[in-house]
Amino acid sequence: MNITQILLSAQSADGNLRVVAEGNLKQFQEQNLPNFLLSLSVELSDNEKPPESRRLAGIILKNSLDAKDSAKKELLIQQWVSLDPSIKQKIKESLLITLGSSVHDARHTSSQVIAKVASIEIPRREWQELIAKLLGNMTQQGAPAPLKQATLEALGYVCEEISPEHLEQDQVNAVLTAVVQGMNQTELSPEVRLAAVKALYNALDFAESNFANEMERNYIMKVICDTAVSKEVEIRQAAFECLVAIASTYYVHLDPYMQTIFNLTANAVKGDEEAVALQAIEFWSTICDEEIELQEEYEGSDDANSTVNYRFIEKALPSLVPMLLETLLKQEEDQDQDDNVWNISMSGGTCLGLIARTVGDAIVPLVMPFVEGNITKPDWHCREAATFAFGSILEGPSVEKLAPLVQAGLDFLLNTTKDPNSQVRDTTAWTLGRVFELLHSPASANPIITSANLTRIMTVLLESSKDVPNVAEKVCGAIYFLAQGYEDAESISSVLTPFLPNLIAALLSAADRADTTHFRLRASAYEALNEIVRVSNISETSGIIGQLLQEIMRRLNLTFDLHILSSGDKEKQSDLQALLCGVLQVIIQKLSSSDAKSIIAQTADQLMFLFLHVFACHSSTVHEEAMLAIGALAYATGTDFVKYMPEFFKYLEAGLQNYEEYQVCSISVGVVGDICRALEDKILPFCDGIMTVLLKDLSNSMLNRSVKPPIFSCFGDIALAIGDNFEKYLPYAMPMLQGAAELLAVLDHTDEDMVDYGNQLRRGIFEAYSGILQGIKGAKAQLMIPYASHLLQFTEAVYKDRSRDESVTKAAVAVLGDLADTLGSSSKDLFKSNLFHVEFLRECHDLDDEVRDTASWAQGMINQALVS
Repeated sequence: MNITQILLSAQSADGNLRVVAEGNLKQFQEQNLPNFLLSLSVELSDNEKPPESRRLAGIILKNSLDAKDSAKKELLIQQWVSLDPSIKQKIKESLLITLGSSVHDARHTSSQVIAKVASIEIPRREWQELIAKLLGNMTQQGAPAPLKQATLEALGYVCEEISPEHLEQDQVNAVLTAVVQGMNQTELSPEVRLAAVKALYNALDFAESNFANEMERNYIMKVICDTAVSKEVEIRQAAFECLVAIASTYYVHLDPYMQTIFNLTANAVKGDEEAVALQAIEFWSTICDEEIELQEEYEGSDDANSTVNYRFIEKALPSLVPMLLETLLKQEEDQDQDDNVWNISMSGGTCLGLIARTVGDAIVPLVMPFVEGNITKPDWHCREAATFAFGSILEGPSVEKLAPLVQAGLDFLLNTTKDPNSQVRDTTAWTLGRVFELLHSPASANPIITSANLTRIMTVLLESSKDVPNVAEKVCGAIYFLAQGYEDAESISSVLTPFLPNLIAALLSAADRADTTHFRLRASAYEALNEIVRVSNISETSGIIGQLLQEIMRRLNLTFDLHILSSGDKEKQSDLQALLCGVLQVIIQKLSSSDAKSIIAQTADQLMFLFLHVFACHSSTVHEEAMLAIGALAYATGTDFVKYMPEFFKYLEAGLQNYEEYQVCSISVGVVGDICRALEDKILPFCDGIMTVLLKDLSNSMLNRSVKPPIFSCFGDIALAIGDNFEKYLPYAMPMLQGAAELLAVLDHTDEDMVDYGNQLRRGIFEAYSGILQGIKGAKAQLMIPYASHLLQFTEAVYKDRSRDESVTKAAVAVLGDLADTLGSSSKDLFKSNLFHVEFLRECHDLDDEVRDTASWAQGMINQALVS
C-alpha cells in the first residue's frame, strides 16, 4: 500500500478520490494499527516525501493518540499502550529524527506528537530517556537552529502535557538550563529564542524548587527581564507572558524583582507595541488577582497581616495609577460598537477596577483629580476616559467613601447621557449601570436613589433607551440594576409602580427597534423587563402584568409567521423565541405566587399551545427556555397540567435524549448504499435493523464527524430502494437532517478543514433528501410537505454561501428538481415565495456539463409545478 499516495489523495479536490483514500486509511488503521502508525511516523520523518503527505501523516498520528472526548481518549491511550514495544520504539525514533527536518511543518507536528506520546508514557515510567535525548540536541556541537527550535518546542509541549511530579528534579534542572540558554542573547536565531521563551512559559510549573533557590531564581528572573527588552516584538511579548505566569504561580518570590518589573512594565505600557503593552498591564492585573485572593482567604483571621501578602499594589499605587489612567486616553474610534474589543484602554480600565478591589478607599484620591480634570474638556477622549475611570473604581472602595462622590456627580452623569459623542454616552450609561449595581440600596441610611431624584433618573433612562443601539443596550442594563436594587423588599418597590407602564413600553420598544440586527440590545431589553416584573409589587401591578402577559404571548405567536429565508433568519427566530419564553416564565412565576393566579388559569391552554409550537421549531436554546416556562406553568396550574402531558411527553422525551456527537464506520455505511442499489425493495425486511443502527450511530458520542455525511446519503439510498415504505422512518430521519442543516449555519468558515467537512455534510444532506423525495413520490408524496419549507431555507443558505464546492451545487439543484417533481402543484406556493432558485439555476449555466444538465432538468420540473 502506497501510504504517500493515499495521504495525498485524501487531500485531493476530487471528492471521489478523497472518499476512496479515506476509506483505505480507515481500512489500514483497523486491519493493522501497529503498521499504520509506524507507516505514518516513517512518512513524517522522510525528507524525500512531499510536505503535504508528511503534514497529514503527522496530524493523523497525533489524532491517533489524543481526543477531546474523554472516553475516546482513554480508548486511544489503551491502543497505544498495547502496541508491540519494538513498534513503539521505531515510531519514537522516527519522531525524534523529524525534529531535524528542513520542513517547518514536519518539525512542528513531530514536536506535538512527541508530547502526546510523552503524556501517555512518562506517567507510566516509560520513555525515560526522552528528556535526555531532547537535551542532547541542544548541547551537541554546532546544532543547527531549526533542530534547536523544534527541540525547544517539543520540550515546551511535553511540559504542557505532563504533570510536575512526573519529572525528576535533575531532569527539570536540565530542561530549565537548556531553555534559559536558548533565551540567551548569544543565541543568534530569533526563532530559537522565541521557542525557548515559550518553552519556559510551559515549564514554569515544574520550577517550584528552582524558584525556592535564590541563586537559581535570580538567574531565571534576570534572563526573563533581559528578554523583555529584546528587539523582536514577539519575543518581548512572550517574555511578559512568562512574567504574568510567574505573578500567578510564584507571587511569594517576587519581592526582590518588583522595582525592575515595574520599570519594564512602565516602559512597555508607555511606548511599546500594543501586544507587549497588553501583557505588561496583564502582569499588574494578575498581581491584583493574587492579592484579592489572599485578602479573601485571610479575611477576619489572625493571619490577616501575615507576610504572605506583600501588598505590591499598595506600594506601587502612586506610580501605577497615573500610568494606567494615561492608557484610558488611548481609545480607538468606535470601540464602543464592539463588546469584545480588547485594547490598551480597555485593559487599563479593567486593571484599574482590579486595583480598586485590591486597595479599596486608597485609590479614590488618586483617580478623582483625573476625573475632575478631564470630565469637562472639549476633547471627547478626555471626557470618556474620565467617565471610564470613575465607573472602573466603583467596586472596592467603601460606600461611605463613594456615596458623597456619586451623589454629587449623579446629576452630572445624567446630563452626560446627552453628550454629543456616542462613546461618551456609551461609557456614561455603563457607569450609571455600575452605580445602580454596586451602590444603590433603598434600605440604606444614605441611599443613592431617593424619592427626590427617582423621577429625574427615570426620565433620563426612558429617553436614553432610544439612543443608538450600543448605548441603549447599556441603558437597559442600568434599568435592570436599578430594578434589582428593589428585589429584597417588594413593599419598597411600590415606588416603581407609577413608572411601570412607561418602563414596559420603553423596553418593548427597545426590543422592537428596527436596528435590532443588534441582538444584544434586544436581549438586554428583555432581561431588564424580566427584572422589573420580578421586583414589582404584585398587589398593585397584577393588571399591568396581566396585559404584559397577553402582549408577550402575541409576540411569541408572531414568531411562527416570521419570513424564514436563511439559516440566519432561523437562528434569529429561535433566539427571539428563547427570550420571549424567558419573559413568560418570569410572568407565570410572578402571577402564580399571588391572588393573580386566575390570570394564569385563563391563559394556560394558549400558553401550552405556544410552548409546544416553539418545540416544533427545533432549537436547543428555545427548548431549554420553553421547558423552564412549562415547568413554571406546571407549578402554576397544579393538577390541571395533566391534560397537556400526552402532547408534551414526546417533546419531553426528546429533550431527555438530546445526545450530541457521533461515530460509525464509514466503509460499512458505504456498503449499505451498495446493497440498497443492488437489492432495491428486497432490502425492506432488513431496513428496521439498519435504520435503527444508523439512527443510533448518529446519536453516538463516539461518532467521528466524517461519517455523518455518508450516513445521510445512505438514508437516501434506503428510501430510493424501498419507496414509500420509508414513511415509517420519516419522523426519525427528518429531524436528523434538519439538525445537520442547522449545524452548518455555525461552521467556522476560516478553518479550511471545517469548510471541507461542511461541503461533505451538505452533499450528504442533499443526497438524502433527493433519495427520500424520489422514493416517496406518488400516492404518499404529501408526507413531504411539512419538510419542504425547511429544505428550501437550507438550500437558500447553501446557495448564499460562497464556500460551497461544485459537487454541493449539483446536489442542491438536484434537490430543487426532486422537490418540484415529487410535490407537483403542492410545491407551487413554496417556489413562488422562495425565489432564490431563479438566480441559483441561472448561475449553474456557467458551470460544467453535469451541473448544467442537472440545473436544466430542475428548471423543467419547477416550471411544470408552477403551471400545474
